[in-house]
Amino acid sequence: MEVDQRIVLPGDAIDVDTESTVVLGPGLRQEGEDVVATKAGILRHLEAGNRWWIESNQKRYIAATGESVIGTVTAKMAEYFRVDIGTAHSAVLPLLSFEGATKRNRPNLPLHALVYCRVAMANPDMEAELECVNPKTSKADGFGELVGGYVFKCSLGLCRRLLNPNTPILALLGQHFPFETAVGMNGRVWVNSEEVKNTILISNAIQNSEYLSADECKQMVEGLINKL
Repeated sequence: MEVDQRIVLPGDAIDVDTESTVVLGPGLRQEGEDVVATKAGILRHLEAGNRWWIESNQKRYIAATGESVIGTVTAKMAEYFRVDIGTAHSAVLPLLSFEGATKRNRPNLPLHALVYCRVAMANPDMEAELECVNPKTSKADGFGELVGGYVFKCSLGLCRRLLNPNTPILALLGQHFPFETAVGMNGRVWVNSEEVKNTILISNAIQNSEYLSADECKQMVEGLINKL
């Protein structure tokens, strides 16, 4: 549950209990014993895991450790793939960072393949490093190549809301269409369903839901169903 939604500006000190384990997300940085905002936006707090971050509709994604992203393979090197995740520089995806990967059994992703990854390491002065395994289980857990479907771009704020279980649009659509989706915190969403027309309808509905209330989302979905 989010308990703090105040607007903050760069340089504002954030009242965070650093004596317990704290996970700082985008827009926050620890300076000594203080936590300071590095960008303007809405301060968010998730009690599960004591996570803090700043939500804003910035266009350029800045990689943060632990975030899930959708990327496109742009090059294959001897030991890693280069992946475009929308940051200023391409990210690195080591060939051994897949479930079950060994020096003899390596993944063979084609150029322009879509991959759902986790940011394993992010540093402002270095390329982000990605992985396609959950570090807690050493399993893929949904990470890896995304085959078929359709990917579209949207605001970073919408992506974060889609990952919130209380966001209504995905549940409303799921009542009428069987589909699967992957949401990247880098402003990319992948959708796949049994029919192309349904995939397009679901994608458009998600994009149009950004500024709608729960009731408005319900009315929009019902209107789309009636037109089919």
